[in-house]
This record gives sequence, structure tokens and C-alpha cells, in this order.
Amino acid sequence: MMTFLFIAGCANPFGGGSYNGPVQCAPYARQVSGINLRGAAASWWWQAKGRYRRSHQPVPGAVLVFRATRRVPDGHVSVVKRRVSERRILVDQANWVPGKIEHSVVVEDVSPTSDWTQVRVWWAPSDVLGRRIYATYGFILPNR
Repeated sequence: MMTFLFIAGCANPFGGGSYNGPVQCAPYARQVSGINLRGAAASWWWQAKGRYRRSHQPVPGAVLVFRATRRVPDGHVSVVKRRVSERRILVDQANWVPGKIEHSVVVEDVSPTSDWTQVRVWWAPSDVLGRRIYATYGFILPNR
């Protein structure tokens, strides 16, 4: 069993700030992807500049970086497991549902230019694709 320590808060998409429990998105994404960045999830995009390639197209192993917003103050990161279609991917992630690690979660690109800068995320507690649109920076590609 893996243990993930608190580093920085991550998504709490139902509002009320970050969920700062023992399972966090950033340490989980770092361990699964091998992308060695730290701190708030939203900061990963800028930290990656010059260290990792960045893209607006998903590939397995890449990290999708969500922007910080009022609803998700520290941003969020998830790891691409597989591309399902032009506008759908499956991700593994921690703490989208507070305190949980989820596998093969549907993320759908709803951006006007198909560049993955706006997405909707499956919400397991309701068993539906979420109605809220979340802003993202794009994907950080692992060095392989």
C-alpha cells in the first residue's frame, strides 16, 4: 500500500477550498508519472518550463495541470492513463474526490479550439460527468 504525505492542497471541486488530508494529487502524480516537481499543483506548469516538454495534446504518462481558481485554489494534477478519443482521456488521480485515489477517470475536453484548456471531469459520487468546466494549462510530458 502506498502512503502519500501532505505537500500542498489539491482540488476540492465541490467548493470550500482545498482538501488538505493525507492523500494529495501532487505527490501522487509525481510518483506515478516520474515528473519531479513539487508544491501547489497549479505551479507545476511554470516549474516545468525548460525542464519538461509541455503540450496541449494528451499522451499516456503526461500530467494534466489544472489552473488555480476560487473553487480549486491550489489547482490539481492528474496523470493520463490513455486517450479514448479526440476529446476524451482516462486519468489516474488523487484527491479529486477528497481523500481518494481514483483510476481510469473520464476527462473530456470542452475547449472551443480542442486544445484541452477547458475540461469536464467524471464525478464518482454522483456517477456522472461533472457539469462544471475547469480551466487547465495543458500537459507536462515525462522525460522518457
